[in-house]
Amino acid sequence: MQIQDLPYPDPGVPDARSGPRFLWWLGRNQLGGQLKSLAWGLLHFLSVSGMPFCVGLAVQSVVERSGVRLAMTGGLLLLCGAGIALGDTMLHRTAVTNWITAAARVQQLLARRTAELGATLTRRVAAGEVVAVSTGDVEKIGWFVEALSRFTAAALTVVAVCVGLVVYQPALGVVVAVGMPVLALAVLPLLPRATRRADTQREKAGRATELASDTVAGLRVLRGIGGEELFLERYRRASQEVRTAAVRSARMWSLISAIQVLLPGLLMITVVWRGVQLAHEGRIAVGELVTVYSAVMLLTYPLRHFEEIAMAYSFSQPSARRAARVLSLERATEVGGSHEAGVPDGDLYDPRTGLLAPAGRLTAVVCGDPDAAGVLAERLGGHPAEKTEGVSVLLGGVPLDELPLDSARTAVLVQDKDPVLLSGSLRELFDVPASGAVDAREALAAAQCGDVLDALVQGSPAAEDPMDARITERGRSLSGGQRQRLALARSLITDPRVLVLDEPTSAVDSHTEARIAEGVRRLRTGRTTVVFTSSPLLLDRADRVVLVQEGQVAAVGLHRDLVHSEPRYRAVVTRETDAEAAAHGDVLAELEELEGIEESA
Repeated sequence: MQIQDLPYPDPGVPDARSGPRFLWWLGRNQLGGQLKSLAWGLLHFLSVSGMPFCVGLAVQSVVERSGVRLAMTGGLLLLCGAGIALGDTMLHRTAVTNWITAAARVQQLLARRTAELGATLTRRVAAGEVVAVSTGDVEKIGWFVEALSRFTAAALTVVAVCVGLVVYQPALGVVVAVGMPVLALAVLPLLPRATRRADTQREKAGRATELASDTVAGLRVLRGIGGEELFLERYRRASQEVRTAAVRSARMWSLISAIQVLLPGLLMITVVWRGVQLAHEGRIAVGELVTVYSAVMLLTYPLRHFEEIAMAYSFSQPSARRAARVLSLERATEVGGSHEAGVPDGDLYDPRTGLLAPAGRLTAVVCGDPDAAGVLAERLGGHPAEKTEGVSVLLGGVPLDELPLDSARTAVLVQDKDPVLLSGSLRELFDVPASGAVDAREALAAAQCGDVLDALVQGSPAAEDPMDARITERGRSLSGGQRQRLALARSLITDPRVLVLDEPTSAVDSHTEARIAEGVRRLRTGRTTVVFTSSPLLLDRADRVVLVQEGQVAAVGLHRDLVHSEPRYRAVVTRETDAEAAAHGDVLAELEELEGIEESA
């Protein structure tokens, strides 16, 4: 896989049982790129390691006054130089390719899992952790994949040089061959502690990111209640905890780096001291001493990759563990489904609650518990939070759980009570899959977005067409009601078979709400619409009103009838207290008694 071939047609099915298993799976899927990087890395490192032998041969040639051998040594030096240049260039190219393709694979996997899970993702994993995984953790995982082939090439080079020195000059080669494993393994006892400190730093950074995200999202509310300083102080404390954890982690890594500098220096001193003794005894030539010394000095270059792979693995392991945790999450229903693809039509029915939304009608649902309303809305859209064997929502008699995910989402669209607006132009906001039967003008008019367009145009003086007006991140420059109406217009423009709206007008005034109710009813004529609301203005315009209490349908009828005949419905819609309900019951009893007297008379 090359960079120009991205994205992957299919990123594959990851092994998300643990962080190390996920890294291993990722490496296996990039075996070709790893082998290329390993080959170029061997060329580069072996060419670097060949330089000391060339230098030793050159010195010995001068000592022996051999011009022919000196010329041959010069040719070998040129060959090693070419190998270094070519190997380094291609190693960097292939290593970066491995890094980018690995990061792209992880991002595609995360994006696919996020799309499959939908709104249930943030209920299972904190939003800050999702952001950390999709940004910083992806980079660290890619770093480990990139460093793996370089480390393997460096390790093979160290082994080859040690074997070569033992053969070339056994007296000093044995010293180097014994010392090199000690240098490579000396930092291993420190790695677990370094890993724990790095993991602690990431956890604190994730919490700080989540706190910052929540603060920015609620900035308008915080300003209204004067809570900016309180949340600023909370974020300041969180950031200081991140700084402290980062310093503790950096101290451990600085100790590891110091050991990586100290031990090679001690080995070099030992080699020089022993080599001088052997040279005085006449057991080795000057050129051989220079060769061994230069080889030990240059071996510190591939040894640095031992430290890099240790750091990369320590940083990537917790990152891979978090990524595996997100990727291991599963939907309550299968993505592929067992039913053939297609968009069914007909009544929407929930066997668990007994809720029925007739096809082509506007059905209003009243729930006393807002959380229960949100859960029921997700069930109606085929997004249950948990598996519900045998009680799937039916659309035209077809279980939504058995439909492929694309078909289910095409058939039923759910707009929750807190919809998200993405930054960009208004035209881009409305660039969503749609039937084409409803255009942007009609949707904006039905959602009463006239003042919203004026506000957007004022904020984008350069926009000649209101559709080119810019929307800030999450629509924060707009009020809650304006954001709610834009989201409603976006849902209307898709024109799905079934549209489920959860409190679509909770942030608008009553006059606007009445006009929205008329607009939605008019625009959705002939389409199935389910509105979760307790607003009398919306309920009065519904073709059918359903009261859901304690997870079951308690009453069905028209708003005006239920207000007079159903105390539980009246208590939810009118916020009637127990005393008022008792008084209302007494009045109804008196009226019934009077009606009975009139009939008997």
